Formats: sequence, C-alpha cells, structure tokens
Amino acid sequence: MGKNLRDHGGGIDEAAEKFGGLRSQWVDLSTGINPIAYKLGTFTDDAWTALPDRVATSALLDAARQFWKVPKGAAILATPGASASIAMIPRLRPTATVHIATPTYNEHAAAFAAAGWNQTDTPQKAAAQVIVHPNNPDGRIFDASDLHAPLRIIDESFADVIPNASLIAEAATPNTVVLKSFGKFWGLAGLRLGFAIGDPELINQLATMLGPWPVAGPALQIGARALSDHDWADQTRERLLTDTTRIDSLLTNAGAKPIGGTTLFRLYEVDDAAKWQDRLASRHIWSRVFPYNSRWLRLGLPAPDQWSRLEKALA
Repeated sequence: MGKNLRDHGGGIDEAAEKFGGLRSQWVDLSTGINPIAYKLGTFTDDAWTALPDRVATSALLDAARQFWKVPKGAAILATPGASASIAMIPRLRPTATVHIATPTYNEHAAAFAAAGWNQTDTPQKAAAQVIVHPNNPDGRIFDASDLHAPLRIIDESFADVIPNASLIAEAATPNTVVLKSFGKFWGLAGLRLGFAIGDPELINQLATMLGPWPVAGPALQIGARALSDHDWADQTRERLLTDTTRIDSLLTNAGAKPIGGTTLFRLYEVDDAAKWQDRLASRHIWSRVFPYNSRWLRLGLPAPDQWSRLEKALA
C-alpha cells in the first residue's frame, strides 16, 4: 500500500521539548477538538466501581439513535473511540483492494496496510472504500453517489457540525459502516468514546472483536447525557460558526488563504507551512502541518481565553 506516515495533531510534549515552556503554557491548535467541552456533571458511584451493565449501555445507544437519526434496521455499537473501529474494520473482510479518498486522516490507510490490503486509485474496482465526510483536513463533502465498493466505510467523525449533510441514511444499506466520534464535537477526546453504525452483520463482527465492556461506565453516562442535550448541540454549532469567521479573518489578515476545513478546524494555504508552525510555536502555540503538502497549515479553534495569544502571535 506504500508508505503511510502516521502523523497526527497533538504532541505538545515534543513541541515543548523543542521550543521550551511547560506543557500547561501551550495553546494546542493542532487538533480539531471543540475547545469548550461539554460539562461532565456528576456520576453514580457504580459508574466507577461496577462493570458497565446493559441498562447504561442501552441508555447511551438509545440517545445516540435519536441524536443521529439512525435508520431502522441499522445496528449501533459503542466503542472506545472511533480509532478502535478503524483498526478493526479491515479484518471484517478477506484481504483485497481498498480505495481511500485522499488526502485524509491517515489511520485508515495504516489500518488497511497493517491487515495486508492493497490500495487502489479506482473506487469502482475496489473491494472496500473509505470516505471521511467531511474530510480531514480540507473539509470535502461527499454524496452517496460517491460510494461504489462492496464494503463502504463512512467516517463521520466531524459531521456533527453539519448534521443535515450526514450520510447516516446509508447505514441501512448492506455492507456499510458509519463511524462517529464523540470526542471532537463534545470536546471530550480523553473519554475515548465512538460509535459504529450500520450493517448488523458487520456491527456484530466488530462487537465480537471488541469483547465485553468496551466502553467504561463514566463514558456511558456522560455520553448518554450529552447526546440527549440537543440544545447544547445547537448552541455549540452557532458558536463554532462565529469562531470560524473570526479565525479566518485573523489568518487572512496575517497573509494566509483559507482553503477549507470545518467549523472545528480550518485549513490555510501559506508560503511555507513549516515556517508558520515555527513562528507560532515560538509563542507556544502548536499548529498542524502535513508531510504531503508544504503549504498547508491547519488550525483548530482557540478557547475563549486563548484568542489574544493567537492575535499577538500573528501580529
């Protein structure tokens, strides 16, 4: 499948080693995680002391079905982050060829390569197909007509900012899996909660691979609470849109060109992305660059108390 560089956002510890400062002094804009996380609230004692039970799991899955409007006939599985499903999906079918719309989140290619699959540039000739919708890092939006392969994987880790564009209806189509990530939109990446939705046969296979109790008790409770809070979701989408306009204006004035992204992360074209990253890092602000394009710079959104740091660094 070729060389797969498993580079990611984050890595503040390494950035601090190179550019100085304590980890707590850094502003991490290298990821696409909502900077204002959903409030955890309280948990029952047994969330920490007992093995997760079916009642708590059912409450989470019921809330997820309603929030994402999961079609009748599609199965749903809570997972320890979307990455767990990504790693296992290539083992759902015999090794063959896969088409992955690139450039995109590189764990899909890495997972298929690790399972022995070969990558093809022609989706119509592939046994499996992966689309990240909206795409990371350019925000590309796909349509159901873009899906051609027998096994269809739709990664909607960032789709909660544009729910009307979701392809969740495809989850009722045989040989289809839609992935959802809880950590990004709700800002709780450390909770490690994700969902696989789709063909019951495939979802049952994933459940067997994961084994019992794949999601921790606290994650079950906070996930059910957050997915039931539709007002918070609506207000968050409005705030993210406002903040996206603000950061695009800042970067445009600094000489960058907005070329894509979502309201959780923005992609800019600059003269030299590595120099821009170093410039921001000298002010302890971490950004995302890409090994396949030296002019692409990606930034997440600052928290409310971090905007002035970014404004000063760009001045």
